[in-house]
Amino acid sequence: MRKLVVLGGGYGGMRVIERVLGHQLKDVSITLIDRLPYHGLKTEYYALAAGTVSDRDIRIDFPEEVDYIYGQVTDIDTGDKMVLLASGEKVPYDDLVIGLGCEDKYHNVPGAAEFTYSIQTLEESRKTQQAINGLSPGSVVSIVGAGLSGVELASELRESRPDLTVRLFDRGPSVLSFLSNRVSMYVQSWFEEHGVEVINSSNIVRVDADGLWNHEQHFASDLTVWTAGIQPVAVVRNQGWELDGGGRVKLTPHHYVPEQPDIFVVGDNASLPYAPSGQLAEAQAEQIVQVLLCKWKGVSYPDLPDIKLRGTLGSLGKKAGFGVFMGKQSLTGKVARLLKSGILWKHKVIK
Repeated sequence: MRKLVVLGGGYGGMRVIERVLGHQLKDVSITLIDRLPYHGLKTEYYALAAGTVSDRDIRIDFPEEVDYIYGQVTDIDTGDKMVLLASGEKVPYDDLVIGLGCEDKYHNVPGAAEFTYSIQTLEESRKTQQAINGLSPGSVVSIVGAGLSGVELASELRESRPDLTVRLFDRGPSVLSFLSNRVSMYVQSWFEEHGVEVINSSNIVRVDADGLWNHEQHFASDLTVWTAGIQPVAVVRNQGWELDGGGRVKLTPHHYVPEQPDIFVVGDNASLPYAPSGQLAEAQAEQIVQVLLCKWKGVSYPDLPDIKLRGTLGSLGKKAGFGVFMGKQSLTGKVARLLKSGILWKHKVIK
């Protein structure tokens, strides 16, 4: 019996498990190691933090046909092919898929780690929600980083807590300028119309208990959320593998670590020609399963095509949204929001 161990039940790990299970292989066992007993829809953590969805709304049960170990991965012994857990347990593997996700990257900004909240994990999003719920009317919430997560959190928070002052600090000249000019102008206008203060061309140099410093100006803040960058988890960064400029693992064309043909890396930890996303992790996972099936059959690996993404969708509260498809066509308004809701529904009910 060949032992496939998957670290992390995120988008990439779940897709690997689902596809391998679909082949009903009698000589392959699957073990999933995760901190939680369910898959969390990370693309919706902003809504949990804003208090507009419940914890249960963004959870999906893991498949029953898999062996589970709940715990924190602390290291990987590639020599003896063991995964080490905080409990002291050692889990052997024949093939390993690493999908442990990411953590916030604070860019060496003093006080950022100590005085900001996060939406990178389900646990952290819960804490952020509790903190926001405890704010009194008139409090100020600052969101550092105007990528998808920051934009969606700011808009959702504006609808859920209209009594709060919401500030969004954007490093660029306009929000989401990397998508398209049409989308950027639409989102910027939505924020202006709905009373979200967007501070463009910002550079946060320090965070403290009372607020944050943008360039040389101090902005008072009752609660600050950091969405200004991510990096692979430390256990991956510290393996000694070759990393790209973002700290992600450089892989062979077949998604395994060079000179480690039994170790595949999926999702936020993998160096790929796109920004990390759930869609990218699932597409990469599909290819990893192709390689694993060939490996187990003892046949040559296929030439894998370039991964092509369908596009990007985002929400502005519950009634508006935006999207860019195949890097070209832009869409804004209610239709974009309905499309995102439909994709979320499909992900929850159709495998």
